Amino acid sequence: MRSQSRRITRALTAGTAAGALLTACAGAGGLGSSGDSINVLMVNNPQMTQLQELTEEHFTEETGIEVNFTVLPENEVRDKIGQDFANQAGQYDVATISNYETPIYAANGWLHPLDEYLSADPDYDAADILPPIQRSLTGADGHVYAQPFYGESSFLMYRRDVFAEHGLTMPERPTWREVADLAAEVDEAEPDMRGICLRGLPGWGEVIAPLTTVVNTFGGTWFTADWQAALTEPEFVEATEFYVDLVREHGEAGAAQAGYAECLNNMVQGNTAMWYDATAGAGSLEAEDSPVRGDIGYVPAPVAETESSGWLYTWAWGVQGASRHADEAWEFISWASGAEYEELVGETLGWAHVPAGKRASTYDDPRYRRAAAAFWEVTRDAIAEADPLNPGVQERPAPGVQFVGIPEFADLGTRVSQEISAAIAGRQSVQDALETAQGLAEDVAEEHRSR
Repeated sequence: MRSQSRRITRALTAGTAAGALLTACAGAGGLGSSGDSINVLMVNNPQMTQLQELTEEHFTEETGIEVNFTVLPENEVRDKIGQDFANQAGQYDVATISNYETPIYAANGWLHPLDEYLSADPDYDAADILPPIQRSLTGADGHVYAQPFYGESSFLMYRRDVFAEHGLTMPERPTWREVADLAAEVDEAEPDMRGICLRGLPGWGEVIAPLTTVVNTFGGTWFTADWQAALTEPEFVEATEFYVDLVREHGEAGAAQAGYAECLNNMVQGNTAMWYDATAGAGSLEAEDSPVRGDIGYVPAPVAETESSGWLYTWAWGVQGASRHADEAWEFISWASGAEYEELVGETLGWAHVPAGKRASTYDDPRYRRAAAAFWEVTRDAIAEADPLNPGVQERPAPGVQFVGIPEFADLGTRVSQEISAAIAGRQSVQDALETAQGLAEDVAEEHRSR
């Protein structure tokens, strides 16, 4: 299968369509890669590090393509990718980018379009990619610019055994008020366990992600349809105060420095009874070596004023426009995002480890359904229900559930996150944090209004 795909990508190089792709980056070079070698810059999430461990034996030996990985924490990798791709330095051929960056990078000409590879590689089966995920990786020009490694929404994870022991019942579709009450009851009943874990770590992809979904369902928004900043509006304030109070009163120790990785560890170690975060976390909780395997329940993201509130996100592979190794890059992407790789992970590491959330066939596979019985259905439904165009109760000026799909949001979200984290740490009030944040958002809004 892999050799057939390799012949296809080699044939593309000689073809007219691929020639057009390569012309777009003529004169640029991959600074550290040559021949059958590519440089990959990626986030250090568990599924990524598993990929790194499997690549040499199961990809390089079969294709002859050497993959040089640079693996960094989320905030660091975003900065490095942004710098390299914006400058078209060509140091990295492939990078993990999300559905936030992909349309923005595509509009700036920083990415290779992948349409020709997708149409020429039937083994990859692009039609199997879940439509919400594929749409999120498509540029305004209609071209596809990245392919997903895994997709996710968000949901609430909770300790079923702890709830049963104390006579607590988790609603099938909980509200945030119900979650807060349950967190308080667990705190009272379990002195060594916190009621909930919520991200507090600064970063637009850390605390801002879950917080924004809470803002959406409480009726708030970052910007109104006519580009008015709305961070001091009552709904945004209420949602933020709720979030900060919940994590301060019933959340993890050191919450202002806790992100996805820290909350995952808290849940695995039995230090918390609930965790609202990415659906991708379930794979680690249900892994064969997880001490809480089989004890976790999964329900949709809590709501207030909306029917659903889960986010839509994918870590995907994008090829830098300056790369001179687009064929080798596609060969790696088609393996890492293909059904063949999911089969490899399932057989070698266990089906709960499969980087899911991207292919319809994954959710039809009985082996995956058995291994992911506790969470596969609620994950699939959460991805299907996520609506980046209408995530709240009013019209938005830009798409996005847990982010605002504009280039300025990475900086704005990060700066606002620092104010929110300071409130979580008790260094300032939520009101003061949001008044500062409002000023930052108004600068962005004014720029968009002037356009």
